[in-house]
Amino acid sequence: MESVTDIIELSHVDAGYGRQVVLRDLNFSVRRGEIFVMLGGSGCGKSTVLKHMIGLNPVLGGRLAIDGLEWTAKTRQTLTRKIGVMFQSGALFGSMTCLENVMLPLEEFSGLSRAGRIGKAMELLAAVELEDAAEKLPGEISGGMRKRAAIARAMALDPEILFLDEPSAGLDPITASALDDLVLRLRDERSTTFVVVTHELPSIRKIADRAVMFDKARGGAVAIGGVRELEESEDEFTRRFFARGGGKI
Repeated sequence: MESVTDIIELSHVDAGYGRQVVLRDLNFSVRRGEIFVMLGGSGCGKSTVLKHMIGLNPVLGGRLAIDGLEWTAKTRQTLTRKIGVMFQSGALFGSMTCLENVMLPLEEFSGLSRAGRIGKAMELLAAVELEDAAEKLPGEISGGMRKRAAIARAMALDPEILFLDEPSAGLDPITASALDDLVLRLRDERSTTFVVVTHELPSIRKIADRAVMFDKARGGAVAIGGVRELEESEDEFTRRFFARGGGKI
């Protein structure tokens, strides 16, 4: 990675929804060009923090900045162009082909001609090795292929940051490993920053440059660092997570 400049910064952030604070006083950053993983038990607040990062919900306290900008009405258009999101289910439109799904953001925001949109979408499908599935509906392809198509759509506007919510969920180990390889390749080829929510230890060990561990019981982040640092953390909860041998905590 060429730079360690922080592209996402959380300073004394309280994360939650409504008046309910789930995680308090979060202080960490994501470096430009790294793969950063958010970990923790079910219901600990990982998805809540993700929703704050992508601008769906405002933080309840503190400061969260993307490339130096906080989410406001004035910055929303700028920040929306900096990010792409792959939701856990893929969230593809079932009545649209893979090509049409990937073209959708281009039709809304790119200003490209139809030929330009098709060319760009086919380029993205090729990047995730799905050009042969361009005319297939989501229901006609496998779960792993749907995840790849969702990543292609998330990349449509050439974002600086890609957010992946449980990308390996529901996939067999071979398919999940291939998806990990894709994430690593995209990071290396495009210098894209990835923020990934996952429980899967093989994926964490394979792709994570750094990770943060959340603990619902203590209501905050309890450890942050590289995988080896977390495996040897002074925090018992974090060590048990990495020592569990498989499955989900």
